[in-house]
Amino acid sequence: MYLLFFLAWIIFNGKVTVEITILGIVIAALVFAFVCKFMDYSLQKEKDFYKKIMFLLAYVVLLVKEIIIANLAVIHLVLARNEVVEPIIVKFRTNLRSETLRVILANSITLTPGTITVSLEEDELTVHCLDKSLAEGMEDSMFVKMLEKMERRG
Repeated sequence: MYLLFFLAWIIFNGKVTVEITILGIVIAALVFAFVCKFMDYSLQKEKDFYKKIMFLLAYVVLLVKEIIIANLAVIHLVLARNEVVEPIIVKFRTNLRSETLRVILANSITLTPGTITVSLEEDELTVHCLDKSLAEGMEDSMFVKMLEKMERRG
C-alpha cells in the first residue's frame, strides 16, 4: 500500500525531482500510518501482500515457461510423421486444500498446450492429454509444487 501511495504521488505530480521524491516518501509514509491506525491495516499485512505478489510473479514465469515447453512438444507431435499420437485421460488427486488454488491449477493445465482439464471435483482433476508423454508426472508437476508452497506460506 505504501508503494501504491508513493506511485500515486509521483503520477499526480507528473515529473520526478529530488524534492518531489522526498516529499512523496514523507507524505506516503504519513498516509500509510493513517491507514494503519484507522483502517485495520498493518505492516504485517503489507509484508504478506508483497510475498503473495512475488509468489504470483514466480508462478506466472513458471506458467509461461511450461506453455513454451508444451508448445514445442505439441509442434513435435504434429510435425513428426512417424510419431504415433496416443491421447489419454488422466485422473489424479491434489493435496491443495484451497478451492481457489485448485482452480488455478486446473486453469494452468488447460492453458498449457496439449492438455485440457475436463473436470475438477473436490480434489480430483480429470485431464485429457493429446499424448501420453504429456501426461507424465502431472500429479507432481511444478505447478502443483509451487501452489502447495504458496498454500503453506499462505
